[in-house]
Amino acid sequence: MVLAVVERDGDGALTAESAEVLATARDLAEQLGVPVAAVAVGEAGDLPDDLAKRGVAALHLLQHELLADGGPACLGEALGVLVAALRPPAVIAADRDGTVEAMAWAAAAVGVPLATACTEIRPGAGEWEVTRERSGGVLLEDAVLDAPVRFATLRPGAPAPSETGAAAEIAVHVVVPDLDASVPRARLVERRQRAAGMTLSTAPVVVAGGRGVGSAEGYAVLEELAGLVGGVVGCSRVATNNGWRPHSDQVGLTGTRISPDLYLACGISGATQHWVGCMNARAILAVNTDPEAPMVTRATWAVIGDVHAVLPAVVAEIRRRVDDRS
Repeated sequence: MVLAVVERDGDGALTAESAEVLATARDLAEQLGVPVAAVAVGEAGDLPDDLAKRGVAALHLLQHELLADGGPACLGEALGVLVAALRPPAVIAADRDGTVEAMAWAAAAVGVPLATACTEIRPGAGEWEVTRERSGGVLLEDAVLDAPVRFATLRPGAPAPSETGAAAEIAVHVVVPDLDASVPRARLVERRQRAAGMTLSTAPVVVAGGRGVGSAEGYAVLEELAGLVGGVVGCSRVATNNGWRPHSDQVGLTGTRISPDLYLACGISGATQHWVGCMNARAILAVNTDPEAPMVTRATWAVIGDVHAVLPAVVAEIRRRVDDRS
């Protein structure tokens, strides 16, 4: 089997990153001719039904009081115990900080390497090939993964999965690992609730502004445009450094990596750290006065002009078309 590590949000629903992990695990399983199994922490809830619809044949639930605080070391130890017992050909998880650390603990326990930040995994008869991000996403590396169990983490924005039918039934196994409470480990001591609604990582459209917006007040037209097109507002690092927008709005290597259907980069030059954060967008529209700006040369489309003139005109045209329909 191919084992997918899945996570749930605060409402108990499967996270978007976990859905991508499952999709990749399904495609790998089909190529290998084996089933897909999932592993999660805690009680079952509605997870078995959701996983069955995604073609998952088995769910392994890790349950232990030390796993309740979400510490990656404990999760890694528990996952290592499970993998050692199952010996699946591959274990796939999302490439996010806590999960990567847990996967590293598990891989070390099993005695195999871990390939992080993978954008593609290609199984073979012996050695597997992976493509993964290096240097913060600036470089893509093709590497060989050769181990009895292949551990890999998957970057967000993976290619669309092939279609699959629902599993006839899903087997649920409760696994209570033997974890020593006396061993010192890092633990989670506080959780902070994210703002409700769409976020940078989930919005289909992101309207972001950089130095060219000029001030905190200049983002008003970006907010208006984002509201009209069903998106959210983002920013570059200079906007955060200048106090125009909070860090939670920052797109980039030191902010949030996004993969929307459309990214509107307004007054953003497109430095490397910012490009790493938005390069997985399906389409990019750049608005900039500099036709040689990196964001302009890399964008799907570009408008050469001042954002203070272009965006109000775009907003006015959208409102006119909305009024005409009504």
